Amino acid sequence: MLTFYYAPGSCALASLIALQESGLAFEHRRLILANGDQRQPDYLAINPKGRVPALVTDKGVLTENIAILAYIAQIAPAAKLAPLDDPFEFGQMQAFNSYLSSTVHVNHAHKGRGTRWTDDAAAIETMKAKVPQTMTESFALLEDKLLKGPWVMGEQYTVADCYLFTMAKWLPGDNVDRDQFAKVSAHYARMLERPAVQTALAIDEG
Repeated sequence: MLTFYYAPGSCALASLIALQESGLAFEHRRLILANGDQRQPDYLAINPKGRVPALVTDKGVLTENIAILAYIAQIAPAAKLAPLDDPFEFGQMQAFNSYLSSTVHVNHAHKGRGTRWTDDAAAIETMKAKVPQTMTESFALLEDKLLKGPWVMGEQYTVADCYLFTMAKWLPGDNVDRDQFAKVSAHYARMLERPAVQTALAIDEG
């Protein structure tokens, strides 16, 4: 049995959606970041990084959305959540997810996690003020260059769609109008229609 650790409102939603889409049996464990649950010894023994998500498998623990999403797609091939028979397409999917993780998520984190980079109060405020610009620029790139079709990879729904939805969900809180991105907005609406997404959101929102 898989055990998935997540926190409401976090990037872990991406992997939670993928698990729902996969049809795999799993248990979910909720952490409240504001309470410091991620820094408690019991959780640090699972994920020493003190972050979410974490997926406990029969072979050990996986962390980081990119790894967890790829793992889910590979152990549930019947769900067709990745282009598993085409190494180049799989690599492109991973590149897309890597951009979300290394750039888009970091842009977003500058709003509420500025102390990761500096203790200077003025610098933290400057980072916060920059978030609408950097998120807008990132989503303009996603909109204009990286989205292949109705789904991230074109006609095939993949775990990359779970991840994009999660990042797009943050836009209003980052003072970015999601509707200015027609493809992203259509993708977001399409995702909301999926039963697995609805179930994951219900779990995430408690």
